[in-house]
Amino acid sequence: MKRMHITIGLSGGVDSSVAAWFLKKQGHKVDAIFMKNWDDETNGACNSKEDFLSAAVAAEKLDIPLEHVSFSEEYKKAVFNDFLEEYANGKTPNPDVFCNSEIKFKAFLNYSKKLGSEMIATGHYAQSQKAKNQQYNLIKALDCKKDQTYFLYRLSQKQLAGAMFPIGHLVKGQVRRIAKDLDLPNADRKDSMGICFIGNGQFKSFISKYIKPKPGYICDEAGEVIGEHQGLHYYTVGQRKGLGIGGRKLYNSNNVFAGKPWFVVKKDLKENRLIVVQGSKHPSLYVKIINASALHWISGCEPKIGEILQIKIRHGELQVNAKVLSCDKVLSVEPELPVWGVAPGQSLVLYQGNICLGGGIIT
Repeated sequence: MKRMHITIGLSGGVDSSVAAWFLKKQGHKVDAIFMKNWDDETNGACNSKEDFLSAAVAAEKLDIPLEHVSFSEEYKKAVFNDFLEEYANGKTPNPDVFCNSEIKFKAFLNYSKKLGSEMIATGHYAQSQKAKNQQYNLIKALDCKKDQTYFLYRLSQKQLAGAMFPIGHLVKGQVRRIAKDLDLPNADRKDSMGICFIGNGQFKSFISKYIKPKPGYICDEAGEVIGEHQGLHYYTVGQRKGLGIGGRKLYNSNNVFAGKPWFVVKKDLKENRLIVVQGSKHPSLYVKIINASALHWISGCEPKIGEILQIKIRHGELQVNAKVLSCDKVLSVEPELPVWGVAPGQSLVLYQGNICLGGGIIT
């Protein structure tokens, strides 16, 4: 392999640290950047100081120069503002998808070029491969449970050509064992969870700072009022906890779901009503056709009508076979079995085996 100048995004976690070690082991010239993407760290939001300290200790251990760079302005404009708008419109957006395409593989990539770097690298669980047609494919990681291609489906050919995923061929246990063998201080550090700018904080208190609550009624599908909600943006399709109606049960002898827990099935923005049903197996929670817009295809080529591919509607979930019904401005797919809890605003991602093709935002 040709020796290159590579800049790695060092987050403070074990994955990016082991990825950096792999690059050094391969003989590359490696430097690192710690990306700070969020300025406001009140209300329990992510603690970048703690993350940077962990990254700095790892960089010193690996003998890699580390630079602290803020992309917070870019993040606010390209990710956070749209995140708020989507929530205000009753959607459940996934900011990590756009953080990757707009910040980690765009702003960071552009910044690294100014440093003279030939490539960037991250600790994502994913793989890329240059095909015979010279196109780059985004491929699932060996560790299916940790695979992060769902969050990377909006990457372009240019971004894939300029990026490396050094640990995509490993499983998490191997990564931690390597870190322990190297005596890295973050070998046992917990993985980051949840939305990056909320960190360990409570979602409700965080979002209330930006979107004014608008209380309304919680209704069943027949329109009967059974409770009150604090604002539609606090809830998502498929949600069970936090509805505040656990004691309300429908004792209809003809209703096989009577007495079972309530689940959010729809958000009625026009009437400001939260629609709920009883029972996790309620048919209204299952969708036979899934539609998505704001489409992006990694190769630049859209799937063929009638093609059978695999889909994901959330990270970590098993892929489901689905037929492509349409794929112009709107993507429509028909899963071989109805899919549970499809939330508008989340991403519908298509795969062909282990290759991530792209996708769009569920409508």
